[in-house]
This record gives sequence, structure tokens and C-alpha cells, in this order.
Amino acid sequence: MNNILYRHYLPGDEAKIVRLWNDCLTKDPVTAGRLRNLVLLDPNFDPEGLWLAFAGDQLVGCVYAVRRLLPMYSTDLESDNGWIPFFFVDPTFRRRGIAIRLFEEAFNFFRKTGRKNVFFASYAPNYILPGIDEEAYPEGYRLLLNLGFEVQYSPVSMVRSLVGYEIPKEVKELKKRREQEGYTFRRTQDSDLYQLIQLANRFHPDWGRAVREGILQGLPLQRIWVARDERSVVGFCLYGGYEGIPERFGPFGVDPEERGKGIGKILLCECLQAMRSESLHSAWFLWTSEQSAAGHLYKWAGFKVTRKFHVMKKTL
Repeated sequence: MNNILYRHYLPGDEAKIVRLWNDCLTKDPVTAGRLRNLVLLDPNFDPEGLWLAFAGDQLVGCVYAVRRLLPMYSTDLESDNGWIPFFFVDPTFRRRGIAIRLFEEAFNFFRKTGRKNVFFASYAPNYILPGIDEEAYPEGYRLLLNLGFEVQYSPVSMVRSLVGYEIPKEVKELKKRREQEGYTFRRTQDSDLYQLIQLANRFHPDWGRAVREGILQGLPLQRIWVARDERSVVGFCLYGGYEGIPERFGPFGVDPEERGKGIGKILLCECLQAMRSESLHSAWFLWTSEQSAAGHLYKWAGFKVTRKFHVMKKTL
């Protein structure tokens, strides 16, 4: 469209982005504070990756492209990869080619920075959603398919009410057996932190980052549970680690060599009980594989699937 202006982000655009976001992504509204924290203050933020479409003074579309400027862990910049964490177009301006043009600008941004793969939307640390929710945003899903994105996998988010929660008797008995074998289950202490973060990094660098930065930003150690053998941390789970939201559960992991002993089951139940002791009414998280061992454990513990997402990838 000739009357549409396309440009990258400039200071002062923030309020218009938040307003249009909330008009378009109605299942996932955002505040100015969250936009600031997740985008503007992200060390990987580059204004030339945040593309906007204007009809006069009215913002009518947005696509955000980001690549790694600082490594998540060690020195790995994932130099082949880029991410699109979000996009949206004013409903009254759709089907006019605006989204396609915005994506073309995003792809050009990635090409100029040497990227070969583009993912929607599995960007860490500051992803908004794990991927596209086909049920909530069918037009957005079809657009990604038309642009050449392919589904890689489909994680789910889950929630569990904590009203009246009690640790099951079988788990209490299991805990006693493991303790007799030398395992301990407790809230984290300073002496646990190095081993805890190293174990979390083995699962994903974002997990180690979430623990470390969460504590630096005020996450109480009492919200982090660890399982130990006589030498080291073999499992952990926590809540309140992402964006300081107490009811947001995770991350949660057990050393693969220690699985099959019910350590994860014990940690999960202890953590849920701790959340209930703070009068929290629910536990929820955004991302797991429904058919994984963790997914089956969550279902055993009473978690229910709330949404399904598609992580998608396009090769440039």
C-alpha cells in the first residue's frame, strides 16, 4: 500500500505499540512495564529489528526481529539463528499485505546480520509465548505457514489449582525411603547455589540464568527447592523465578542419572505445598512437552493443559 509508511522503532513509539498490541493480541495483553523489561531493556534489543507500519500517525502493524548480541551461556551467540517473538496488525488493516511487508523487513534484517534460521517464537530469555497459539490466533498461524515457516514441535502450558492442596500420603512415604538412602530435600541455601546453577545449565542455559538473575532480582531462596545426595544437587524446582510472578512455576529438573527414583515427584509436591503455604491459589507454567516424562508427571500431580503452541522455523 502506497499510503503506509514502514520504518523501524524510534523512541516515543512505545505507547502506540502497547495500545495496538492489546487491540490485536487480545488473549495476551501487555503493559508498558512488560514491554520495557522484555524488549527495550533486553541486551539483545536492536531498534532496527523492531519494524512498524503507520497509516498517517496511526500505528497499524508491528513485527519484532531479534538476534543474540550477548551469549546466553559461555561464548555461543547462535550466529545462524534469529527469532520473531511477536507480530500483529490492526484488524481493520489486515489482508492488505502489511504483515508480509513487515516480515520482509524482518527477514532483510536477519540476512544483513548473517542469520540463516528464523524461529517463532522460542526466544530466550524474553519470550512472550513459546510459539503461535493456533486456536487463539488462526490468522497469524496461517500467515506463518504462508511465509514458509514449518512446525518444529508443539509444547503446552498447564495450570493446577492449589486450593486445598496436600502432599499425597504415597509421596510422603516415598520421601522417607529416599531420605533413608541418604537423599535430602530442602529449601536452597547459599552452599547449594553453584551446583544448582550448573545443573540447571545442563538442561538449558536459560534455566541457569533464571535462577541466577531471579535471586539477584529478589527471588527468595525459600522459593527454590533442591534434592541432594551426599555430594551434590541432583534435582531442583522453584516458583516466582520468571518476571517475579509467584504463581509461575519452574524451571524444574532432575539429573538424568537420578531419574526413576521419584525425586522429581517429591520436589514437585514439596514445591506445590510451599506455594500453598504462601496462600497462592494456583501454579502454572508456559512450556512443556505434553508427552514427555515431565508432562506425564505434571498430569499425575493434577495439572491441566490450558493452551497449545507451535514452535515454528523458517530457513532463509
